[in-house]
Amino acid sequence: MAGFDDPGIFFSDNFGSEDQHDDGRINRTALQRRFKDFLRKFHDANFTYKYRDELKRHYNLGHYFLDVSLDDLASFDEDLADQLQKQPAEYLPLFEEAAKETADEVTRPRPEEEEDVQDIQIMLKSEANPIAIRNLKSEEVSKLIKIPGIVIAASAIRAKATRITIQCRSCRNYMPNLTLKPGLEGYSMPRKCNTDQAGRPKCPLDPFFIVPDKCKCVDFQILKLQEAPEDVPNGEMPRHLQLFCDRYLCEKVVPGNRVTIIGVYSIKKAGPVSKRTRKTKVTVGIRSPYIRVVGIEVDQEGLGRTSTAHHITPQEEEEFRRLSANPNIYEIIARSIAPSIFGSIDVKKAISCLLFGGSRKRLPDGLMRRGDINLLMLGDPGTAKSQLLKFVERVSPIGVYTSGKGSSAAGLTASVMRDPATRNFVMEGGAMVLADGGVVCIDEFDKMREDDRVAIHEAMEQQTISIAKAGITTTLNSRCSVLAAANSVFGRWDDTKGDENIDFMPTILSRFDMIFIIKDEHDEARDMRLAKHVMGVHMNAQVSAAALAQEGELSLTFLKKYIGFIRNKCGPRISDAAADKLKNRYVLMRSGARDHEMQTDKKTSIPITVRQLEAIIRIAESLAKMRLKPFASEEDVDEALRLFQVSTLDAARTGNLSGVEGFATQEDQEELNRIEKQLKRRFAIGSQVSEHCIMQDFLRQKYPERSIHKVVQLMMRLVSASIACNARCSTASSKYHDLQANNPTSLHLKLTLGPWGQPVSESNGRILFTFDITSVHSPGYLA
Repeated sequence: MAGFDDPGIFFSDNFGSEDQHDDGRINRTALQRRFKDFLRKFHDANFTYKYRDELKRHYNLGHYFLDVSLDDLASFDEDLADQLQKQPAEYLPLFEEAAKETADEVTRPRPEEEEDVQDIQIMLKSEANPIAIRNLKSEEVSKLIKIPGIVIAASAIRAKATRITIQCRSCRNYMPNLTLKPGLEGYSMPRKCNTDQAGRPKCPLDPFFIVPDKCKCVDFQILKLQEAPEDVPNGEMPRHLQLFCDRYLCEKVVPGNRVTIIGVYSIKKAGPVSKRTRKTKVTVGIRSPYIRVVGIEVDQEGLGRTSTAHHITPQEEEEFRRLSANPNIYEIIARSIAPSIFGSIDVKKAISCLLFGGSRKRLPDGLMRRGDINLLMLGDPGTAKSQLLKFVERVSPIGVYTSGKGSSAAGLTASVMRDPATRNFVMEGGAMVLADGGVVCIDEFDKMREDDRVAIHEAMEQQTISIAKAGITTTLNSRCSVLAAANSVFGRWDDTKGDENIDFMPTILSRFDMIFIIKDEHDEARDMRLAKHVMGVHMNAQVSAAALAQEGELSLTFLKKYIGFIRNKCGPRISDAAADKLKNRYVLMRSGARDHEMQTDKKTSIPITVRQLEAIIRIAESLAKMRLKPFASEEDVDEALRLFQVSTLDAARTGNLSGVEGFATQEDQEELNRIEKQLKRRFAIGSQVSEHCIMQDFLRQKYPERSIHKVVQLMMRLVSASIACNARCSTASSKYHDLQANNPTSLHLKLTLGPWGQPVSESNGRILFTFDITSVHSPGYLA
């Protein structure tokens, strides 16, 4: 690698320099002519001159670039393609010059004000096999390479000079049109001014400065590429590489895109960063690699963002419209959602509605009503909730997957951090900002900290994220659907515990349009079918996707493109007839509940609220979207009501959400209040009694065991988590969670603690309670 640090010597050769210069010029002219012949004469089997026609079409539209396939160049002139891959820095400028001359020929005559021909950028693409980032070695330097990866960061667009003019401070002499090499290498200024003027002293050392007005610049952007997760060996960290994009390659990808890059493997000066000056010290002979990009392909398959909506051909659009006219489209899409997962057809239909979404509406007063559907799956482990989330991440045009325990409020919404290069505060978007326009899948939703869960309230309903930190005050868009999965507090769902299975605040639950309770029920016939299905999945794991699609399901790539196409093309509204039907059904359900309350003199569970009425409208719109209909019909409203019935309403009526979101009946409330009053009268303050005695005493009075247990749990002042944290590391003092009644002096239960903070029990293992009295004002805990 000798000669890398040679800054270049300015010299003149008096012997034979003209002949050598002429040979080089002839050689360059011949190569340029060969490139020009390729652009003008290459045609396919139908004698369509694709590059000539494409160059003319792009130039007339004001797009001064041309996509060229290296395979086409190799089929036309194999030696030329081989030389281009080995010496791209020499051959690419000749290729672009040839494209400029060809554009000049094919676009004549041009208007008077457009006589000057614009520079054409050549973008390359190739069908060759890519190589991994960690396999790049020094032999690949200055050659054309192809690598896959994920873009994880993108800088702002900046300007880079391609031609500069410098001026001497002393004698005011210009040196015009100095050419800069492309890439991240700069230009080393001449140390001396060689202009000799009679009667003037010699110019001092380093007299030159750049004249900005006489420079020609192009846009450039720096990207950060990370190798794909499946390419990282076990136990290793993913590696990164810097990318340099210029002109029309800027703003072509965003962080999160899976891409395949074609570029020149280049090197730049590098060294350790000084802590004092924050500048890089250049070490002799050390170079750090980067890639000067000459072609970007955004992958349509795999995880992360894809730009499917921009790559739909007329044939695919015709196929999409034919599919949308199929009367069974709703069933076909539902069967295509995770076909390897058995059953859960209603959950899959709800996920289909979530993927397509409703219509976003802007009201006359400027407010927005969200069109995205949020879905929560609660239930037992082993019911394929996480697998459904992973599938949705893959099939959604923009999908972000995150786990509740590993996600913070800043990671989900947005964070403000200091840029190490400029030392300024910059803002970075989190998962919900990156998923704008798609779906964010949050697994282990119940394991999130309460503070972090509160941070996504605004993002779920208003679909914005407001930031006011470190002098940055702004609002980011997070127009995404939320698909969350959570387990019961007890691990498995316990029907006898009712609302105690759920550890969510009503504020977060009310933002979900549908809440599904997924139970692992024991049924011999169902278990037999499930076991047969699982065995079939494992035995046919290597079967191709085309064979699986024969059962009537759509392939993942096709479904992904269809969802992207529908979301961009269709925004249905609810029809007048459907609106009347939904309004009448809403009034009927409310009036029926009121009549029932008047007859029984008891409040029933709330069947539907205004927020849930909006949820039904969104579901109906998504069903119309699947069929590319401009209006949601009465059948869509019926199916939306049925989906809402089998999800949130069904869960509420079976008691699984009792007491969580206003779903507790007045009868249950009065029974709990009676037990509480009886408990206060039955035991004296300061007395110690075991839980078993309390349960037996009230069971003899014909109170239900579940209600007794609930009152005892609510009256306990000690949170079980505090015992676990402090049992071995604190004295008798413990953290209490006050749950007070409306009256200022209220009776409570507390665990009797030993000297190490452990609960004291009788000889038979039953835990003792002590009755205590407190005087703290707080809202009622049983109301």
